[in-house]
Amino acid sequence: MWRGDSFGILVVLRAAECQAHSQGSGDLKITGLFWWFSATTVKMVIKVFVATSSGSTAIKKKQQEVVGFLEANKIDFKEMDIAGDEDNRKWMRENVPGEKKPQNGIPLPPQIFNEEKYCGDFESFFSAKEENIIYSFLGLSPPPGSKALKSAEETSNLPNGEVSAEEHKVAEETEKSAITEENEAHTEDNVDAITNSTELPSEEHEEEEKEQEEEEEEEEEES
Repeated sequence: MWRGDSFGILVVLRAAECQAHSQGSGDLKITGLFWWFSATTVKMVIKVFVATSSGSTAIKKKQQEVVGFLEANKIDFKEMDIAGDEDNRKWMRENVPGEKKPQNGIPLPPQIFNEEKYCGDFESFFSAKEENIIYSFLGLSPPPGSKALKSAEETSNLPNGEVSAEEHKVAEETEKSAITEENEAHTEDNVDAITNSTELPSEEHEEEEKEQEEEEEEEEEES
């Protein structure tokens, strides 16, 4: 069922609900039907524009990666073939933003939309997947129990001034590195001090022996 058809039915149900209330009947059946229909039919649809008969191996691989990922993660989507449907081709070309179009002005599939809102091309999709922000990229709420949802909840639940566990770990590693470097510097200073303290007595001893030899020679000459 298309979104336009669903919206039309919602308008009819809403009008019937208002009429029932104005007449004092308060028809709960109509009200319940309206809210049930709203919850079950109005939902954003991800549209993936593809070319099923494309002769480009690269385009086919990109399309398969996008579609395969959405299917594996049970994300509802609709494939829009631009090869066999001129309306789909025209709509896609008109709605891809100018900065995302190549120099010739003709965007290549796959192109991803959330209803009429542009999400991005394959490169944007791939980056979002690698950064684990795919639901944000698609304009969808993460499903319960997903890593993306847990990460968002952990960040939002942190009091002001606190950092996440990962940031805390990075800070600890940085602090440990600084301490290690400081200890190494102290160790080098201690080694130098020990070396110098070892060399000094030796030099003083040689000077004393030399002075003693000179005194003995002088005594021998005088005698």
